[in-house]
Amino acid sequence: MDSPLLSAPGAVPGEAPDAGVAAHYGNPNAEQRALAAGTGMTDRSHRGVVRITGPDRLSWLHSLTTQDLEHLAPGQAAEALILSPQGHIEHHLTLTDDGDAVWAHVEPGTAGALLAFLESMRFMLRVEPADVTADYAVLTVTSALPGSALPDGALPAPPASTGIAAALPGALGTDLLVARPHLQAAATKFADAGLTLAGMQAYEALRIAARRPRLGLDTDHRTLPHEVGWIESAVHLNKGCYRGQETVARVHNLGHPPRRLVFLHLDGSEDRLPGHGDPVQLGDAVVGFVGSAARHYELGPIGLALVKRTTPVDATLQAGGLPAAQEVVVPPDAGGNVKVTLKRRPGLVR
Repeated sequence: MDSPLLSAPGAVPGEAPDAGVAAHYGNPNAEQRALAAGTGMTDRSHRGVVRITGPDRLSWLHSLTTQDLEHLAPGQAAEALILSPQGHIEHHLTLTDDGDAVWAHVEPGTAGALLAFLESMRFMLRVEPADVTADYAVLTVTSALPGSALPDGALPAPPASTGIAAALPGALGTDLLVARPHLQAAATKFADAGLTLAGMQAYEALRIAARRPRLGLDTDHRTLPHEVGWIESAVHLNKGCYRGQETVARVHNLGHPPRRLVFLHLDGSEDRLPGHGDPVQLGDAVVGFVGSAARHYELGPIGLALVKRTTPVDATLQAGGLPAAQEVVVPPDAGGNVKVTLKRRPGLVR
């Protein structure tokens, strides 16, 4: 479904996987600056939203995902993964519990598959998962202050009539889950408070600059949590059994993942970006693929790629035919009890 915010002045519709919301509103660089300064908001209402009620919801999700959710306090947020039996990433969830229900948002078009999996795992437990994408939308507001709710002093808390059901920290700010009939009113409220409406091009450029991978763009069907750095933010290494745990434990304790995420500084002499899935080459050898790419307002053309672990960290690569200098995001010795430390630019993520 198309967002009502596509009627905003200058709105240019996005393309898959970000169809249904605006790519930009006429000035992508200014929109990036607003997001980076903590004075922007992004319509991400194309994302899927799932709500899970029932007294067993947290212990149930604890058993299904990579995250320790059994003791998640109301208002606390978390990232979690659902893995295949072989340990490959199938779903990435950003979630919170409000005391009555768990709210999670996921990549566009994936809520149905997630719900089907959850339904298949209900058994006799007291849980009720539901796909509420048609009823709730994600609106992300950036702020320099931390917190799982709207930060005091940064934005005025909207009245209940704006239909905001939950607020949780996201990759580049606070993700608000807003009842769809109130999305326009919520955006107007924040615009009146001084926030600039920024499109997905701006959001994605800052996400890439922050070295934050995105499921389905910077991953494929074989991606392991260690390869993209989610082992720190979305995996609890000391919790009980879950599907795919054996692979996570084996990589973490005994070996290294076969690939690693890298950040790319792309050659800007050509007026193009590599496409998603374009090969990354070292000489004539293909060593990986391009995930996301964007034009950053300060850094120029940038990208993320997944390459073979053994690719020399100082090698200049070819990404979709463009020369690309690389920066380490996940180190070659990740796993084997080596702590992964993602290298992110300060000021872009909390």
